[in-house]
Amino acid sequence: MTSTSLSSIERLTKAERVVVKIGSALLTDAETGKLNRPWLQAFVEDIATMRARGQDVLIVSSGAIALGRRALKLAPGKLKLEESQAAAAVGQIFLAHAFQEILSAYGRNCAQILLTLDDTEERRRYLNARSTLNTLLKFGAVPVINENDTVATSEIRYGDNDRLAARVAAMISADCLVLLSDIDGLYTAPPSMPGATHLPEVTEITSEIEAMAGDAASEMSRGGMKTKVAAAKIAVEGGCNMAIGNGRHLHPLRALEEGARCTWFLAHNTPFAARKRWISGGLKTLGTLTIDDGAVRALNAGKSLLPAGVVTVEGTFERGDAVSVRDTEGREIARGLITYSSADAERLKGRNSSEIEHLLGFAGRAEMIHRDDLVVKN
Repeated sequence: MTSTSLSSIERLTKAERVVVKIGSALLTDAETGKLNRPWLQAFVEDIATMRARGQDVLIVSSGAIALGRRALKLAPGKLKLEESQAAAAVGQIFLAHAFQEILSAYGRNCAQILLTLDDTEERRRYLNARSTLNTLLKFGAVPVINENDTVATSEIRYGDNDRLAARVAAMISADCLVLLSDIDGLYTAPPSMPGATHLPEVTEITSEIEAMAGDAASEMSRGGMKTKVAAAKIAVEGGCNMAIGNGRHLHPLRALEEGARCTWFLAHNTPFAARKRWISGGLKTLGTLTIDDGAVRALNAGKSLLPAGVVTVEGTFERGDAVSVRDTEGREIARGLITYSSADAERLKGRNSSEIEHLLGFAGRAEMIHRDDLVVKN
């Protein structure tokens, strides 16, 4: 079922995996800097409802710096980088504790994940982060993700959690991203201007759409409509629908499910198709694996490539690099992201997965290439 054939409500309720981003202005009181606990309680109740109906949910949360600066009694105004890092270190403790306390009342575990830009752009770290997130979801935990402000610098930081949320959504193949803000979507002009029109759907992000975006509107937030549109570009390219909605309501996700006004940016592919296209045509291969006939049959049946099926390893590559997979007659039958370096792959070729720890000295993954990171050519 395509994005356009679903109703705006179904895009959220029927999504299998949802990323929700919440901003500092929602989590904290602008006057006191304290946590807005009633809002957080209602928000977590919405998350619990989604989990109860079988949806995977990940939260990308701002608010650590805002909470930490209050605890450290930092003066109002723009913070120096080192002050932001210190505030984040303190605020993350408050934030994680609040999420865990409230989620535990619904029988859910909270997992804190701190990411930097390199974690989503450098493929080895990307694979590690994605594997951790997928494992947490498998065990029913709710990951709460933030930029790692305590170590990020001005050169590598995302600068806003809107784009971080979009990169996380693409990383874990989410089919829905919700950015909760203090505005109910994209307008043709600033909402306060006469004649400004709300856009319920955006099917293509054109230069005209980008021109409608503005800058951050509050000291508490580093983002704004401009970063939200940039996030939408990342999300839809990854096959993920994205909504911008007003999060100031209690139960903001329930409000969207009941038809509250928002703007949907619509993807034209599924997350699965977008990821497979990226692996198949967007990456340069740095090595070649030749596999036996049994492994060829396994790949054609939709299974992962195990070390036992690998006959030869060629090229120099590291974990996370793209490699070509060929049969014994030299025909390329697949491409994928390798789980091991070329040196380790050479040690493991033809061996059973149960021998990995003995051969390498550490408990590596059972697959040479996991099926989620593999594109088999027809």
